[in-house]
Amino acid sequence: MVRPGGILKVVTLVSAILLVAFLAFQLLEINGDFKWGNMISAKPVKHKCGLSKACPPEHFAFKMASGAASVVGPRMCLEDNLIMSGVKNNVGRGINIALIDGKTGTVIQTAFFDMWGGDVAPFIKFLKEIQDGVVVMMASFDDPATKLNDEARKLIADLGSSSVGNLGFRDNWIFVGGKGIKTKSPFEQHIKNKAETNKFEGWPEVLEMEGCIPRRLN
Repeated sequence: MVRPGGILKVVTLVSAILLVAFLAFQLLEINGDFKWGNMISAKPVKHKCGLSKACPPEHFAFKMASGAASVVGPRMCLEDNLIMSGVKNNVGRGINIALIDGKTGTVIQTAFFDMWGGDVAPFIKFLKEIQDGVVVMMASFDDPATKLNDEARKLIADLGSSSVGNLGFRDNWIFVGGKGIKTKSPFEQHIKNKAETNKFEGWPEVLEMEGCIPRRLN
């Protein structure tokens, strides 16, 4: 026959085991919730200008897009700052251009030149006055080429462009180069205006480009 004292000890032991198990389960559940909560609440990493990955040190992040037909102007972002867009009301038909200090990343000037109904002479003057070490960002809107003569094309080619010689009526084009560059720029896209491939009636599709511009160190 089991003594009452023995039964009490067994009940106490079982109760203690159950209590420990309950507390352990609760602790695991709390830790699990905390970890899952962190995973759910963790925000995706945002890179400058919405780039797919961060730029290395001593580089400027940029992202840009050409205009869309004659309706939506081009956009340029540098180091997470929108420097040219329709929203900022500083873009226009033709070639849109931003000059950037190659050492600091500071925007020196933005401008646009109408290459359909305008005069190429002010654009040539503008290009000739760009100083060594200045980064140049260019984007087309509507028509970048009708008034673009050989002199202007040569000045842009000297900034590192490979495609400006073939730039034609209503082509889309985006380019990043620099004054004093010794090689052709890797940052350039060009699409021809062709009826059989155009995305819009009379215009090709929008071009987009992102990358990291090396900072000028000297």
